[in-house]
Amino acid sequence: MKILLVNKFLYPKGGAETYVIKLGEYLKSKGCEVEYFGLKNEKNTLSNRTNLYISELNLSKNNIKSILNVHKLIYSNEAKRKMKKLLKIYEPDLIMLNNIEYHITPSIILAIKEYKEKNKNVKLFYVAHDYQLICPSHGLFDSNINICEKCLEGNYWNCYKTKCLKNSKLKSLIGTIDAIYWRKRKVYDVVDSVICPSEFMKKKLDTQKEFKGKTVAIHNFVEKTEKINCKKEDYIIYFGKICKDKGIETLLKVVKDLKEIQFVFAGYGPMENELQKYPNIKYVGFKTGDELKELISKAKISIYPSEWYENCPFSVIESQMYGTPVIGSNMGGIPELIEENKTGLIFEKRNAEDLKNKILSLWNEPEKLREFSENCKKKEVETLDSYYEKIMELREKV
Repeated sequence: MKILLVNKFLYPKGGAETYVIKLGEYLKSKGCEVEYFGLKNEKNTLSNRTNLYISELNLSKNNIKSILNVHKLIYSNEAKRKMKKLLKIYEPDLIMLNNIEYHITPSIILAIKEYKEKNKNVKLFYVAHDYQLICPSHGLFDSNINICEKCLEGNYWNCYKTKCLKNSKLKSLIGTIDAIYWRKRKVYDVVDSVICPSEFMKKKLDTQKEFKGKTVAIHNFVEKTEKINCKKEDYIIYFGKICKDKGIETLLKVVKDLKEIQFVFAGYGPMENELQKYPNIKYVGFKTGDELKELISKAKISIYPSEWYENCPFSVIESQMYGTPVIGSNMGGIPELIEENKTGLIFEKRNAEDLKNKILSLWNEPEKLREFSENCKKKEVETLDSYYEKIMELREKV
């Protein structure tokens, strides 16, 4: 089977890129022929045989040329043309779109539509890594990280009015026009199935008639890894981006109250400097691989206090996989991943008192912690094997 994986960036950068890289490697191991399509960049580790890539737009320069190129963030003739050429040469059986908004743009779907009309057995999947299909700001929250679902009612101008995209009128305007334009063109009618990483996201997409009936929820996969048999140490871990929308302000209120408990923070973000104010925080910077695995495995509790509609956070999955119970907020797909009172606890978002009480209810009960830890190790996760089977099954169904 020939499979084309499409993503804006073709090098390790974030969650969507990790997904594309790992899935591509696995598909090849199963005998599939895999090609990639995205932006041209010297960092690229993924490629296609035709050397067809999209030019990156440099809009950082404040000049007339940059201003005139803004429209290319919404519609790209270059992307459509090169996609059309790649499809003709490669002739894929399955196309999986990932992060394509801005630079690549849904223009490529117009080329895919023409290709599908001539090749009836070709399937097109859209892997939803965020809420872009229903929210111009991609996150269902406004510039102040307050949950916002106004655009679900169909009026995308709310994004511009409230400057949802990074508190910028210009960026919010581009996002608004992009959403309105492609909805009016009904471009996503060409998509056979939308893969959602959580039941929560599926429910949100199902509120829109163009997606209802096309969505399927499949949790993100994790690679099989050997467990680290190590003794738990007296600390609580947070790992991930250190920023407001991840609930760091709420967590720091708890850290301040629980002076007797050691907290370890791993990651990076705009709130890094805030961590220095708390003597019971050990900040270890950005960690990956075995270093991070060991930090997670030795922790007694992992905290995931996010304040936006998370989809399927790897931090929650990995913590439980390494035997560390998770206390997570009641946001988005987080509660789907935690078995309440078995592998962790759920607290009310932005409620520091509730989070503190949940932490103490575990920290002060060693037997309960051990039981939760053992339950975590037994918990089943979505592997590449099971994920592949579901993708192939979905291809046959649609």
